[in-house]
Amino acid sequence: MLEELKNQNKLIIGTKQALKAIKEGRAQTLFIAKDAEKHVTRNIEDAAREVQLQIVYVESMKKLGKACGIEVSAATAVILK
Repeated sequence: MLEELKNQNKLIIGTKQALKAIKEGRAQTLFIAKDAEKHVTRNIEDAAREVQLQIVYVESMKKLGKACGIEVSAATAVILK
């Protein structure tokens, strides 16, 4: 599942933009790094559960960032519909 991220042109990286996409109904799958701080991911995780969005947990922020094709860590990412 994580391999899908690199080839996505409909990808949002970052909690604020991902949360907005979820609230607007544009999100298909949410990826959350397991080592991200809970106060950062709590709201987006709750929003995803409310709309029954698929949530994929990734081992680390570093791995999520790399899977997204960026050089820095990422707490969350969303694939858009």
